[in-house]
Amino acid sequence: MIVKEVLNEELLTLAEVKDILTRIADERREKGIEVAYSFRKALHHAEQFSKISGEKSRELVSKLLELEKMKPVIAVRIADILPQSRDELRSIYAKEKYTLSNEELDQILDYVFEAME
Repeated sequence: MIVKEVLNEELLTLAEVKDILTRIADERREKGIEVAYSFRKALHHAEQFSKISGEKSRELVSKLLELEKMKPVIAVRIADILPQSRDELRSIYAKEKYTLSNEELDQILDYVFEAME
């Protein structure tokens, strides 16, 4: 397939990708259209590694973006990985030019744990 033009671009969490791919696969199956191997592999990967629903992951990203030192790319990465400790969070921020205080790390972890309930 040759892409001629990108119409828009949006950051999505893995859980949102899973929801979108599932919907597309269901539509294709209803119409009797075969789902390609690469599509099935992408859907399997999304199902295997997404831990929360697409709606909860988008809510988590929205909450994280309200924080002062949060970039959209990092918020999506946190929603995909769902870190469980300060060390895991620090590894996500390893390439950034700033570090987070323990209070900021705890706030992020609180949001993550809330999303996983």
